[in-house]
Amino acid sequence: MAAATQPRTDWHLKENAREHHTSKFSSGELIVRRGQAFTITFNGTERPEQNLIFIAETGPKPSKGTKTLATFDISSAVSKEGWSAVLQSSSSSSVSISIASPHNAVIGRYRLSVQSGSSSPQSLGTFVLLFNPWSSGDDVFMPNNAECEEYVLEDFGIIFAGNKNHISSFGWNFGQFQEDILNICLSIMDRSLYYRQDPVTDVSHRHDPRYLGRVLSAMVNANDDQGVVLGNWSGKYEGGKNPTSWTGSGEILQSWKKSGFKPVKYGQCWVFAAVLTTVLRCLGIPTRTITNFSSAHDADGNLRVDEFYDAEGNHLERGADSVWNFHVWNESWFTRHDLGPSYSGWQVLDATPQEESGGIYQCGPASRHAIKEGEVELDYDGPFVFAEVNADCMYWNYDSATGKKTLIFSKSTEIGASISTKAVGRDSRVDVTRDYKYEEGSAKEREIFKKARKKLGLEDKFDPTAPKQEEVELKPDISGKFKVAGSLEVGKDLNLLLVLENLQSDAKTVNVNMTAWSTLYTRRRINQIWKDSISVTLAPKEEKQFPIKIKYPEYQQQLTTDKTIQVTALCHVEDGIPVLVKRNITLDNPDIAIQVLGEAKVNKEVVVEVAFTNPIKEELKDCVLQVEGSDLLQGVLELRIPPLKATEKSSTKLKLIPSEAGPKHLLVNFFCDKFADIKTFKMVNVIN
Repeated sequence: MAAATQPRTDWHLKENAREHHTSKFSSGELIVRRGQAFTITFNGTERPEQNLIFIAETGPKPSKGTKTLATFDISSAVSKEGWSAVLQSSSSSSVSISIASPHNAVIGRYRLSVQSGSSSPQSLGTFVLLFNPWSSGDDVFMPNNAECEEYVLEDFGIIFAGNKNHISSFGWNFGQFQEDILNICLSIMDRSLYYRQDPVTDVSHRHDPRYLGRVLSAMVNANDDQGVVLGNWSGKYEGGKNPTSWTGSGEILQSWKKSGFKPVKYGQCWVFAAVLTTVLRCLGIPTRTITNFSSAHDADGNLRVDEFYDAEGNHLERGADSVWNFHVWNESWFTRHDLGPSYSGWQVLDATPQEESGGIYQCGPASRHAIKEGEVELDYDGPFVFAEVNADCMYWNYDSATGKKTLIFSKSTEIGASISTKAVGRDSRVDVTRDYKYEEGSAKEREIFKKARKKLGLEDKFDPTAPKQEEVELKPDISGKFKVAGSLEVGKDLNLLLVLENLQSDAKTVNVNMTAWSTLYTRRRINQIWKDSISVTLAPKEEKQFPIKIKYPEYQQQLTTDKTIQVTALCHVEDGIPVLVKRNITLDNPDIAIQVLGEAKVNKEVVVEVAFTNPIKEELKDCVLQVEGSDLLQGVLELRIPPLKATEKSSTKLKLIPSEAGPKHLLVNFFCDKFADIKTFKMVNVIN
């Protein structure tokens, strides 16, 4: 008897992709979303009118018990529970079938076969099944269509940085639909520790966004599992790329695969968050990046951050707690069946390796609602996330000779400011602080803080805000602050004012020790830039201003690529308690301009001009321009630019051939020996 011919399958790629919101993927394979029917046509079955049985399977050892194997025959209607096939049409040579998966199907690459009568199954090929935020039965269902477009289909993002007094932003190309990115995302899942330890159980859990979010938060960092990105907060980035120089996730994910899955060097928080956004959006889980300013890293779990200063006003590296100028994490949208309906919605995930959770560097998902209500005992990592946005700060004077520490003051309103994300459908900032906590300083916020401490068994421990504390009752005699006078730009002198005010009705003598250090965005000190001390007498209730100038040549060599400086003044008041005045300053880079010369049309060449003027009195050497943008050019374009003399303008023209219509974003990064990573982006409206 002749062997049956192999069926030829028409996957109706265009029509199915349009129905399933997967048209943006660059793939010749069918990519569909769960809980929704797709149509295929095939021939080669000897008698299509005979009973056909379909087999859909995924993972290394498919079984019905783990929901990684489904067998189903033709029925008259789509099943609410399992997989189903409905006959659309048939002829003597071919048959069209509508296949639907359940809302809670395991996601990943499936093998599809068909069996006719008693013959052996024949392969129809493979397809990829993703989460479906457009389907009301899916755990990631998002009722607002504009939000689905932004948090799943948008491949451009804006990440907020700087500090709470001076918020800056830069563009990022998530690139979740670029060629091979989906395959790389599937590889990430198959390389996790969870998969290596028990592949069958791991694959069976891939129906659950809560499970996958946690696994992927571990896999995006390289700790424990040879994951995607290796973190580096040393200020020295030899042997890899400076974290500030990346402009998109595609290059990082492609490099990881090309190197044989060796961690990509180097990342910091926004890189981990941006790569996790790419992976989760690619798989169909609505995700966004969140920036928290004055973000606490509470290493000992007491919801308190301790900072130490010496008598000179230098910030000391004592203890594991720290406060970062900003920290970037993710929110993903899904149902929390484990916690109950009020805890569904946005969930915090954090791929930056800060503290271990369950023995490995992973964080979340923590329900954002649970964080706001102080429900820190709920899964996962509530205490750490709560502290990031709402820890109390304790500032100590530390004497290294005696080991004595004296509390200078405590502050309960310092941490978790201007929590930010990109607006839906617009390139602007939205403040989501109120979604994480009640208003700072309000009775409700303090009540929630105490509730969180109680749940962690900390209510009897030292509470910095309790009025009983003798140390806290000591009121300072003077107050102080640093004011910025003039622009904050790399290449220009830094002008500040130290403002001191006598709060008492008798004169006060104050000895002030001032320092300025270059730091990383984590406030880790790198180089001392400047120090000075003054002695002043303040008349009763008098306010005095003291100008401070730090010249560009003084800080130029010391500045890190994060462009951050911490200025402190420790004021020793005669017969009074010391007062600490500090300010974290982030300098802006000079501007770079992009101009599109002419109309941008699909498959037509358009010229873009990038212009930059050297703002300093020295020549700029080793100048490089990096350009990328989904649907505008392939990969990352890198152009070397001749040295730029003092005040000279450089103009670079480059050609783009847009591949798709609509609003697209071009990202530009310029760097040289004197300036690190001057970034900008431009929206290019491409027409057909």
